[in-house]
Amino acid sequence: MEILEAVLILLGLVLVSNVASHYITAVPVSLLQVAFGVIIAILFKFKIDLDTTWFMLLFVAPLLFNDGRDFPKKELWKLRGPIFENAILLVFLTTIIGGFFVSWLVPSMPLGVSFALVAILSPTDPVAVQSISKRVKLPKNILHLVSGESLINDASGLIAFKYAIAAVVTGYFSISKAAGDFVYMAIVGLLAGMALMAGLIWLRNWLHSINFNDAIFSVVLQILTPFVIYVIAEDFLHASGVIAVVTAGIFEHLSEKKVRGQTPEITLLTNRTWDIIIYCLNGVVFLVLGIELPVAMHAVFKSKIYGTFASLGYAFAIWFMILVIRVVWIIGYQSFAYYVTKKEPKKPKFSVALLAGLSGVRGAITMAGVLSVPAFIDGGKAFPDRSLMLFIAASVIVISLVAATITLPLIAPGKGTLETRASVIDEKENEDNDEDAPEYVSYDVARLYLMNSAIANLENNKTEDTQRAVFDIITDYEVDIRKIQYRLHDRAETTQTLNEMLALRRVALNGIRDAVNTLYEKGLINNDSYWIKSRQLNQQEYLLSQAAGDRQTFRNMPHLSFFSRLIRAIKVWQWNGSESEATKSDLRLIQKVGSQGAINAVKKFLNSKDIDERDFSAQTVHFLIVHYERQIQEAQSFGDSEAEEKEYERQLITLRMQALEAERKAIEVLIENNHIGPGMGLKLRQSVNYEETILLNDYKHENE
Repeated sequence: MEILEAVLILLGLVLVSNVASHYITAVPVSLLQVAFGVIIAILFKFKIDLDTTWFMLLFVAPLLFNDGRDFPKKELWKLRGPIFENAILLVFLTTIIGGFFVSWLVPSMPLGVSFALVAILSPTDPVAVQSISKRVKLPKNILHLVSGESLINDASGLIAFKYAIAAVVTGYFSISKAAGDFVYMAIVGLLAGMALMAGLIWLRNWLHSINFNDAIFSVVLQILTPFVIYVIAEDFLHASGVIAVVTAGIFEHLSEKKVRGQTPEITLLTNRTWDIIIYCLNGVVFLVLGIELPVAMHAVFKSKIYGTFASLGYAFAIWFMILVIRVVWIIGYQSFAYYVTKKEPKKPKFSVALLAGLSGVRGAITMAGVLSVPAFIDGGKAFPDRSLMLFIAASVIVISLVAATITLPLIAPGKGTLETRASVIDEKENEDNDEDAPEYVSYDVARLYLMNSAIANLENNKTEDTQRAVFDIITDYEVDIRKIQYRLHDRAETTQTLNEMLALRRVALNGIRDAVNTLYEKGLINNDSYWIKSRQLNQQEYLLSQAAGDRQTFRNMPHLSFFSRLIRAIKVWQWNGSESEATKSDLRLIQKVGSQGAINAVKKFLNSKDIDERDFSAQTVHFLIVHYERQIQEAQSFGDSEAEEKEYERQLITLRMQALEAERKAIEVLIENNHIGPGMGLKLRQSVNYEETILLNDYKHENE
């Protein structure tokens, strides 16, 4: 299959899997992507010819660089010693102990392959760790330790993996040479990452000094950074590209204030672009895992050496072995911090260590690494036990995800599903714990308050000249309010609100019909316009009848011949503004008079003696009245000059900005009255800022 077609199919499946994850909330999106990969591989014989020379560059370099960019500065820096011990010593300890264990467990697997397998299983998914930490209250030191470790251990695990693979491929391994090479590759990779990143930052500052401030160029330059650094470190310096890109990411994060041309626009564009890249790369990696899994399973299960249950047993045993090593290590760290350094206020607990061990979910880096294993070694022979290695790695990834998914609801029920890198985009936007406090309102309730405050501001500052623009903006707000209300209310409340709206809409349609009939009877509109509007009213009434579950009500129309009806029906269906000026004028008159008739009919209905106005939601009534007021303003301004239309557009911009300022003030009111916390306030301000950015961009494009 052509590579372009394969990429498009994989990206399409990434989107489908994320849509499915919104309905199958108990299963992490990563597992869904694995399942989708298995399905298309089995049903459609979908295969991908992996080129190991570019696989690490394409997936590992950007993933690790992005992890470095997200490296927390404060809390994790305080624990830099334990973090690097976990990220380096624990990885190598796990690789050595686990390598000998796997070699004993699977006698046919060479020791070098065993080391490589355990090394690539050592890195943990940082987002999964943070996901678990948000679900369960870990001690701060343990939380920061496992979070920081997950950001660094990718590099150490990949280096150990690379050495083990090189030993298997070449058939030669020397501890002294390996130690020397490791020191060279690590130090040069570290220095290369810092130097190259410093050079790129200097380039960005120089471009800013000559007034070259192209935001798109700056974003593309930053996106290319990890690929350039990885290639230079690996191919030209023969150092560790992994350490280079991680170092570069951290260095950029620490040097943000030194970049003079880093405007808020560039920062926002860069962050969102990186979100999209990571979103796609992680999804593709897990889909490829699912696609490769049947191939590995077929090779393993058909092998005369391994059986089905034996291979699965190997995977469970290796996962459990890695879990035990992590748990023992965490208990040791807790004990040392409590009894020796006195930095841990609580005694070591096995439950905390077990939770920290379960947080070691394997993810995209493990999969990208194991898929890069070459098919052949020097001499042309097949790489020993490559299929079994791939099968065990994939199985351990799935087992770690499933184990965390099952245990989390038992430890902290009802708080969502496990997050991984593949779900990081949504969670970054929804990350806020303020709603857990009993005195705080939810995000949706806060948004309702903001929008109602904006509407009140618009109505208080409405003038005769700005009525049309005000009504248009309020209508947009009302639509958003209605959506949130439907989310917040239960089914019974939603049904009641819908019934209220249907009843009032029927009253309004009858008011419009009476007004149109009066215009027609007085000869103020012609037959064509009367026919067009009558047909529209019939269609609207039919839709209301369907929504209420009633039968369609047929209305009497003027007596016309079949040919005349056919001609008029074609006019309705094919209307594109080509009617006569008289008909256009009549339709504007109908819209204005009919909308006023609808408003009068609704008010008369609510003021009648046999109707209790309190039975109808004030919000529902207000929404309907504003809708028809907007129709009146639209009819009155229809056909205005170009200058007046530009003035209307200017009013829209000005009034929308005023509404956003009203929302900002409402946020301050909510914070001052302790209805929301600082985190929720930041989230609401971010939403307002996004709307303002979009508004300004639209204004800029329209006036270029």
